[in-house]
Amino acid sequence: MSKIRLTKEFRFEMAHALWNYDGLCKHIHGHSYILQVTVIGQPNDNEKDPKCGMVMDFGDLKKIVKEEIVEKLDHAIVLNQKARNQHLFEIPQMFDKIHFVPYQPTCENLLLDFAQKIQARLPENIALHKLKLNETANSFAEWYASDNL
Repeated sequence: MSKIRLTKEFRFEMAHALWNYDGLCKHIHGHSYILQVTVIGQPNDNEKDPKCGMVMDFGDLKKIVKEEIVEKLDHAIVLNQKARNQHLFEIPQMFDKIHFVPYQPTCENLLLDFAQKIQARLPENIALHKLKLNETANSFAEWYASDNL
């Protein structure tokens, strides 16, 4: 049977800063991110299954990506854990949604993190094929499973 790729797009607002960077992105700033998630698999051919004809229910893919990425990062600040300095983030409400990560929060490294989280939640017969993360309207990074075998 033929394989089909499904893509779902997600949008979220997130701020970040790059630790020890030599340009403007060393300052906290935000982006309107667009994440495209593409999975690949064979359509279900079991006529008794309510998911017959589907590779994966778009709603199931949405649930995974929302829980693992969007709900956590939308309107959050993401910083390298090396930048942790608690007294800077003690303003009530303003820093309730700050995430310190063990990597530089670049578009590229975010994709590596996202790929790992999404792959861990996909059903056995579905594979993550591609991720594309737009940081701005004309700047993006892509992750392909075939490049990471």
